[in-house]
Amino acid sequence: MKTRAAVMTAPGKDWEITELELAPPRAGEVLVRFTHAGLCYSDEHVRTGNMAPLPIIGGHEGSGIVEAVGEGVSKLAPGDHVAASFKPSCGHCRWCAGGRSNLCDAAAFGPEGKLPDGTYRFTSPDGPIGANCSLGTFAEHSVVSQDSLVRVDPDLPLSVVALVSCGVLTGWGAAVYAADPEPGDTVIVVGAGGVGINAVQGARLSGAGSVILVDPNEAKHALARDLGASHVCRTLDEAAALAAELNPSAMGADSTLVCTGETTAPIVRAAFEATGKGGTIVLAGMSEDVHDINIQLPGTQLVFAEKRLQGTIFGSCSPIRDVPRVLSLYRQGLIKLDELVSRTYSLDEINQGFEDLRSGRNLRGIVAHGPAQ
Repeated sequence: MKTRAAVMTAPGKDWEITELELAPPRAGEVLVRFTHAGLCYSDEHVRTGNMAPLPIIGGHEGSGIVEAVGEGVSKLAPGDHVAASFKPSCGHCRWCAGGRSNLCDAAAFGPEGKLPDGTYRFTSPDGPIGANCSLGTFAEHSVVSQDSLVRVDPDLPLSVVALVSCGVLTGWGAAVYAADPEPGDTVIVVGAGGVGINAVQGARLSGAGSVILVDPNEAKHALARDLGASHVCRTLDEAAALAAELNPSAMGADSTLVCTGETTAPIVRAAFEATGKGGTIVLAGMSEDVHDINIQLPGTQLVFAEKRLQGTIFGSCSPIRDVPRVLSLYRQGLIKLDELVSRTYSLDEINQGFEDLRSGRNLRGIVAHGPAQ
């Protein structure tokens, strides 16, 4: 079959909307019609050519409806509503068996845009082409592994489901699981994008006493307060001083979550300085160059204060467990999701969507491929 998709063909270019050939699903695979795709900063990093080999179909955050299944598919059936998961969960590797499916071995070919068997299902006029994180949610249709989809209740808005498939879980889980604050803790969240704003929600739900949001864009401060930030600051230096005042026994934050779209060495160093004794610095954001050396810290001070530096991918979440969990919190009114969407775009407007993301006009943009049926 043929389907339209947004493709990044070379570093620094805009997304190109093109028609591609899509092969039917093989064993263990599913044909899904994506109804929505989130515009996440990780796809902006694809433009550099450092995140994935180009050309590649974009999109790793999305939701849709299953249209067909291949041989041996047991988890899903045609008509099921699903959230995409940029980290598959095979259920039987060491990491899945140990409750850490965000590190599942089946993701090995994701950075190359291949399916878990190492092959492609999309073909362009120039030959086979990959799909970001083995998903390609910027395509109207895609063939993906059943392990990369999570079934959700059909009455939930698919626009909301798309958010939960990446950004919400990454931020919420970074707070709940990676930082793991205790009731009354002082928590700093750096960055009020789609990840950071949900780290605020996660910290609040975990019982943090003070949640300090840091972002120079004051247009995001009101929403941050509405979602659970007790304080907002423009700079990390300002937040560090406030944390030391609020939490004098630790002389700083109990945990600092770095959720920036571009995580640089100065940001990491400032987060380290803002974190108090026995505290945890969580890195949930990426740098434009994934091989960039952006951690340069005084190791002896790390020792003296017993601080901990913790990386997290997908917020250390298990998608099979945590997609339904967060959607349940949404139903109960304990986490806000509708408020995260600043604007909805058509696929043809995707470059405007990313321009709005880069400029800070959007907290989260959504591409609507078409109405759900």
